[in-house]
Amino acid sequence: MKLTELNLHHFRNYDEAQVEFSPQINVLIGENAQGKTNLLESIYVLAMTRSHRTNNDRELIEFGKDAAQIKGTVQRELGSLKLELDIGKHGKKAKANHLEKARLSEYLGQLNVILFAPEDLALVKGAPTVRRRFIDMEFGQVSPKYLHDLTQYRDILKQRNRYLKQLQSHEAQDQLYLEVLSEQLAAVGGAIISQRVKFLSELEGYAQKLHQSITQGRENLTFEYSSAVKDAAALTEVELSEALMDLYRQNQSKEIFQGTTLYGPHRDDVRFLINHKNVQTYGSQGQQRTTALSVKLAEIDLMKNQTGEYPVLLLDDVLSELDGARQTHLLKTIQDKVQTFLTTPGLSDVARNLIKEPRIFHIRDGQIIPEKQATLKTEVFYPTKQDKTANKE
Repeated sequence: MKLTELNLHHFRNYDEAQVEFSPQINVLIGENAQGKTNLLESIYVLAMTRSHRTNNDRELIEFGKDAAQIKGTVQRELGSLKLELDIGKHGKKAKANHLEKARLSEYLGQLNVILFAPEDLALVKGAPTVRRRFIDMEFGQVSPKYLHDLTQYRDILKQRNRYLKQLQSHEAQDQLYLEVLSEQLAAVGGAIISQRVKFLSELEGYAQKLHQSITQGRENLTFEYSSAVKDAAALTEVELSEALMDLYRQNQSKEIFQGTTLYGPHRDDVRFLINHKNVQTYGSQGQQRTTALSVKLAEIDLMKNQTGEYPVLLLDDVLSELDGARQTHLLKTIQDKVQTFLTTPGLSDVARNLIKEPRIFHIRDGQIIPEKQATLKTEVFYPTKQDKTANKE
C-alpha cells in the first residue's frame, strides 16, 4: 500500500497543507522545530488514530483552533481508499471512503504503518511496558481478532482491578463476583498470549535472517516469551486460560491485599537473545541497536505476509543514530520494496549514495516545499550527529 496524498487542516504547526508523495522514498529535510516530525506524526495518526508522541489529543490541534483534520489517499491492490480523521474537543471521528466508522477499532488496518524512531532503539534495553506496547500496536494492526481481544481484556482488567480495590478496602466482600471476573479475564488472557506467541514466532523467523545478514552470520537472534505462566509458548489457548485461572485462585489473597491483578498478558514480556544470551543484560550497545533494527525491519515482511501488502515505513531521524554499516543495511532493505518517509536535518554520504531518486521536501515553519530536482546529488548537505562525531560503539 502507498500513501499518495495527504491533506492537513490545523494539525500541529500546519495551518493548511496538501502534498503528493512518491511511491518510493520521501525525504523530509528540515531543522528542529520546523515541522518535519509533525508531518510524519500526521501520517501515523491517520493510520493509528492516535499519536506516538502524546496521549493528549489537544496537543495535535493547532494553537488557538478548536479542531484538526487529516485526510489521505491510500493506494491499495484493490483500489484507491480515501481516509479522514477529525480530531476535536469531544474526541475523534474516522471515515473510510466517506463512511464513518462506529468505533475507531473498526477503522484500524486501513493504512498499515511501521514507525522507527530513535526511542525504538530502547525496544531492547527499555522497560517491559515498551515491548508490550510494541507487540500490541503492531499485531493489532494486522489482526482484528487480536485487537478485539486486547480491548476486551483491558475492559475486564479495569473491572477486576476496581473490584480488587473494593475488596482491599472492605467496601465489597462477595468473592464469587471476583471468581467470575477472573474466569472472564483468564479466557481472554489465554487467547492473547496464544496469539502473541504465534506472531512472535513468525516475526522471529524474519528477524533472524536480517540479523544474520547484518552480523555476517556471527550472531543468532531468538525471541523468548516471558510469562508467569510456565512454558507459555508450549501451551494451547485452553491450557493457557486454565493456567491463568490457577494463578488467580492460588494468589487471590495476595491480589486482594495489593488491590491489583498481578498476573496476565499485561505483565508479560519478551526477551531478545543473541547466541542464547539476553541482549538487554549482556549485549553491547551495538548489539542492542542491531537487534532493534532487525526486529523493526522484520515487521515489514510480517505485515506483508499477514495482510498481503507492504506497510508504509516511517523513519523519524533514525539515520543519525546509526553508523554507516547499519544505515547501509537499512536503506538496502527498504529500497524498491516499501514506501518510506524519512525525516532528517541532513543526509550522510551513505544515504546520499544509496537512496535512488527520492522525492525531497524541505520543511520550514510548517510549510512543505517540494524540491524540483529530486536528486541527492544536488541536495544541500546538513551534517548529522553521525557525521560530526566518530561512532563510539
